Amino acid sequence: MDLSIIIPLYNEDESLPELCSWIEAVVTREQLSYEVIMVDDGSTDNSWNVIESIASKNHHFKGIRFRRNYGKSAALNEGFKAALGDTVITMDADMQDSPDEIPGLRKMIVEEGYDLVSGWKKVRYDNTLTKNIPSKLYNAVARKSSGIQLNDFNCGLKAYKSDVVKCIEVYGEMHRYIPILAKWSGFRKIGEKVVEHRARKYGVTKFGMKRFVNGFLDLATIMFLGKFGKKPMQLFGLWGSLFFLIGLGSSVYLIIAKFIDPEFSLTNRPSFFIALTTMIIGVQLFLAGFVAELVARNAPERNSYLIHKKLGIED
Repeated sequence: MDLSIIIPLYNEDESLPELCSWIEAVVTREQLSYEVIMVDDGSTDNSWNVIESIASKNHHFKGIRFRRNYGKSAALNEGFKAALGDTVITMDADMQDSPDEIPGLRKMIVEEGYDLVSGWKKVRYDNTLTKNIPSKLYNAVARKSSGIQLNDFNCGLKAYKSDVVKCIEVYGEMHRYIPILAKWSGFRKIGEKVVEHRARKYGVTKFGMKRFVNGFLDLATIMFLGKFGKKPMQLFGLWGSLFFLIGLGSSVYLIIAKFIDPEFSLTNRPSFFIALTTMIIGVQLFLAGFVAELVARNAPERNSYLIHKKLGIED
């Protein structure tokens, strides 16, 4: 199959018929074999009935339904598992992503050899104060932290090689940082394409204020897991040893001072309690590193996705 298109959605019954007709027209014109996987993230409106109606008329359209709202990351992850196409494209269901961008995105994957291509909505129709400014801040921090030079990490319109979506797991709210997940999984050729951003035609935005905080917390999590997920002792052990040695050195200094001057009072000095606290923190960090290392080494997926290809070896 040439193409899988994954559409996560929540309460988008008004936009689905028009979006699906538009997608069908584009891929038919390009003469591509395709599937469209619509993942209903626990919608409370008529979205699932609309999906069933569309799928009954066109076997290329398929649906996955969640029992309740789990979030966009969970919807994308299930879509990735089900995708059969050599190229996978994700897009939002609110008609702000244009299906006319599909051929150009696929071309960059198939002909130019990119592992992942992220859309860049250079001209936006969102509220500048509540969305554009925070997005620019998120993207600047993500670029600096990850080394991936993208202008719009969170754009829902992306294209992937099939290998990429099969080698990453998207959970929590990590959909914002899929390019970083792909990079940590060994996919280095990540590109960007300027895409059209359309004004919202149906429904209301699902954007909330908590996204400001969650975005930075998720970025911190993904950077930690990417660097230390398989080797947590290198972080906790380093800082634990450093804190313990600082506390130990301070304690030795205070003990020597006590021997030199018997009138020197240990327990009345703040430095004594600071030294003890620092040593305790060091030991706790070190033990946390041991526990994290045990968890990492016993995880069944600890060596997952290491092999890129096999030749003459049966699974």
